[in-house]
Amino acid sequence: MRRRFAKFFEKLIEAALLVSGTFTSVIVLLIILFLFNEGAGLFRESPVEKGSVVALNRANPINALSPEELKNIFDQKIVFWKSLGGTSDSIKLFRVDDVAKYYTEGQIGSNFEHLDSCISDYVGKTPNVVAFFPKEYAKAGFKGKLVTIKTITIGSFVSGKEWFPTAQPVAQMGVLSLILGTLWVSLAAIIFALPLGLATAIYLAEIADSRVRNILKPLIELLAGIPSVVYGFFGLIVIVPLIKNVFGLDVGETALAGSIILGIMALPTIITISEDALRNTPRAMKEASLALGATKWQTIYKVSIPYSASGITAGAILGIGRAIGETMAVLMVTGNSAIIPHSLLQPVRTIPATIAAELGEAAQGGLHYKALFALGCILFVITFFINLSVEFISSKRKGEKHI
Repeated sequence: MRRRFAKFFEKLIEAALLVSGTFTSVIVLLIILFLFNEGAGLFRESPVEKGSVVALNRANPINALSPEELKNIFDQKIVFWKSLGGTSDSIKLFRVDDVAKYYTEGQIGSNFEHLDSCISDYVGKTPNVVAFFPKEYAKAGFKGKLVTIKTITIGSFVSGKEWFPTAQPVAQMGVLSLILGTLWVSLAAIIFALPLGLATAIYLAEIADSRVRNILKPLIELLAGIPSVVYGFFGLIVIVPLIKNVFGLDVGETALAGSIILGIMALPTIITISEDALRNTPRAMKEASLALGATKWQTIYKVSIPYSASGITAGAILGIGRAIGETMAVLMVTGNSAIIPHSLLQPVRTIPATIAAELGEAAQGGLHYKALFALGCILFVITFFINLSVEFISSKRKGEKHI
């Protein structure tokens, strides 16, 4: 009877674990699908401000413009239609506020009831005009033609250098500076944290006596529980002024400040996991190495570290994940400037910081909202690629050990 009950209980536990694992996997998959579905919507919509249109005179041979071309027109970097394949005329800009320059208050109407007719008349009689106005004024019988603004492509999104999603008349969705800022800060943080974390783990696992280890390890693990905003505050008060004074900069909010803070935040994860992996090295293997005449350092380098390489790799992966996905601390100390960095002493903006700072202000379902989800997709791809690379290196080392 007891045996039957034990078997039934085991089957019940197995079924519960199966359901739990399946449910978790499905939830994760649905989250990923939701993320990419929302992000993909960016490439299906016009980048022009919602509810607005761009119109040209009917005689103008141009029928479509790219977001970059339209921006350059309104920034007056392009001043002749010839540069876009049109006539040699200069480009005349027109916004809805300009209508008062060409029509009287009586023509417009006291309640703007004739505003649509005035806009239509002006666009229809001005060959070199490009007009930006609300879509509601482009009624039936409009004398101009609405120009098509090309949708944002994945290539232009990734390679674009300007991030200004609320720009008028067309949003600028270039995320190259955000991608480079994320990689710049994260890689510098890992270069700082990984050697220091591995050295500390080796000391705790192989050199320190039990009394020192019992004091240091809880203190190191305590660092993992400190909120990121506290790290950011520490960086803003201590690290940022230090960098400003040491390097003689105008401001200390730089990529270097973010890298130092992220490196400190990644240390507890790297140290704890690496130290546990090193301590799991079989004692017989270390004693055999010492018996063959190897020194303690040779044993650590030739036996302990290779044996625990998978655990050290896991610590590095989790440390990199912490660095790449961090938001608040980075937002506070890196200057939050969406420019392409050329050194660690320049302000940067990372992808997680951008999402955290702007998602609350983006209209749900709008272009800006979908662009932030697309940024999340890029962050997911970067993290996934890093994990695959580390796993590939780890598996390759395991194969070499077996050989």
